[in-house]
Amino acid sequence: MAFDSFSAFIAMDGHGPYVWACYGVFFVAMVALMAGSVRSRNAIIASCRRGYETQADKSRVASPTPSATFTRVNIPQD
Repeated sequence: MAFDSFSAFIAMDGHGPYVWACYGVFFVAMVALMAGSVRSRNAIIASCRRGYETQADKSRVASPTPSATFTRVNIPQD
């Protein structure tokens, strides 16, 4: 479809406001979805970090003794 001028392209034979509004809504929705995804990803990463730090703190406090002990056994030699 060829237009005579740029203003004719913007007007699109009377359908311009509908077409450009659809494009605007689409781009606003895409930006909102991307921003929401980034915020959600950052929140999940922060939550995982807090969980790992809490686990590490609990493991240091919960088991002050080593988990495995080795006892020397004297075997008499004849």
